Amino acid sequence: MKYHPISSNLYIKNRKNFMAKMKPSSLAVFNSNDIYPISADSTMPFQQARDILYLSGVDQEESILVLFPGAPNPKHREILFLKETNDHIAVWEGEKLTKEKALETSGIKTVYWLKEFDKVFYEVMTQCDTVYFNTNEHYRANVETETREARFIKATKDKFPAHSWAKSNPILQRLRSVKDQIELDLMQTACNITEKSFRRVLDFVKPGVWEYEIEAEFMHEFLRNRSKGFAYTPIIASGNNANVLHYIENNQQCKDGDLILIDAGAEYANYSSDMSRTIPVNGKFTKRQRDVYNAVNRVKNDATNMLVSGTLWAAYHVEVGKLMTSELLGLGLLDKADVQNENPDWPAYKKYFMHGTSHHIGLDTHDYGILWEPMEANQVFTVEPGIYIPEEGFGIRLEDDLVIQESGSPFNLMRNIPIEAEEIEDLMNS
Repeated sequence: MKYHPISSNLYIKNRKNFMAKMKPSSLAVFNSNDIYPISADSTMPFQQARDILYLSGVDQEESILVLFPGAPNPKHREILFLKETNDHIAVWEGEKLTKEKALETSGIKTVYWLKEFDKVFYEVMTQCDTVYFNTNEHYRANVETETREARFIKATKDKFPAHSWAKSNPILQRLRSVKDQIELDLMQTACNITEKSFRRVLDFVKPGVWEYEIEAEFMHEFLRNRSKGFAYTPIIASGNNANVLHYIENNQQCKDGDLILIDAGAEYANYSSDMSRTIPVNGKFTKRQRDVYNAVNRVKNDATNMLVSGTLWAAYHVEVGKLMTSELLGLGLLDKADVQNENPDWPAYKKYFMHGTSHHIGLDTHDYGILWEPMEANQVFTVEPGIYIPEEGFGIRLEDDLVIQESGSPFNLMRNIPIEAEEIEDLMNS
């Protein structure tokens, strides 16, 4: 891995918190992701399943974690199964976790090779009544590929039909949404890498550059700073491309007088950052562009101050809608009749700001979190208002990552990334 080692104390704490929520006489199982094929002998780069990573720190394929807090054998209360390594694998694939290294990484003392899984798992299954399966129940999930986890669930239910089944996801939704200080520090590192990259881009952009060249500048700086790359597919959208919310082609030339909407963030140690900035290709906003830019920035600042402990996500979005409506009236994009006659299910402001303002962020860019429960300290949210005006050929979105505090306004992990229009212009013209 490119990132620095992470203290096993994080994973010891995470497992302890998870097991405290389990039913009596139960165990939980977590599988690594598959390595997905492309064609011939090519595969996609491995991405670890976030839940086994959260509970063990193991960032390696073909790994299984079993948690059984009530196991009669104390050795089996936490068990890690790993792909057996040897000299041949070390030559062809590189270093894999040894049992000693796995203990150092995870804090788990009982480590078996995978070839022992069926025997050990049968033993512990005869000693429990309920099995927690790790299904993906994120509100944005849309899974068409059968995962390693799904295959395991199917096979286990067939082999042990008399057991009761439970879900790990509701426990993890709560636990993963509230970050440990170690996690916040990793997210700050990801944001710091994103800052370095954005400052590099401000110095690079000029009329005639191509969107993909800007993407390359980000990637260069990411890799230089121990990130393996983008936390999500980047959006580098010049001109009217910014009005396509998930524009990812990044293949157009940036023209004098246009704006570029950049939505890009580095990952670090599998933790995400998520930044949006909008910059002028020639280093200077027009008056109209600046007016819209400042309107978006005001909404972002006011919305930021609403991200406090106890806030309800749905009510927060209603209030942000009111802020945006006021700004759109001031810009002449809406009039009073538009607002008076609006559809309550699709308010007038949605014509120009059609997406949500905030989502959880952490190990996933759209991270775990229960949206109908009040915001808590150490949850991390984005704030990302935008105004999109196809008829004027530009769109603007601004986004930071914010940590909810026990009281008062949130802490901005992107506080050092330039955002004010004047600062953007000064840096691009210095």
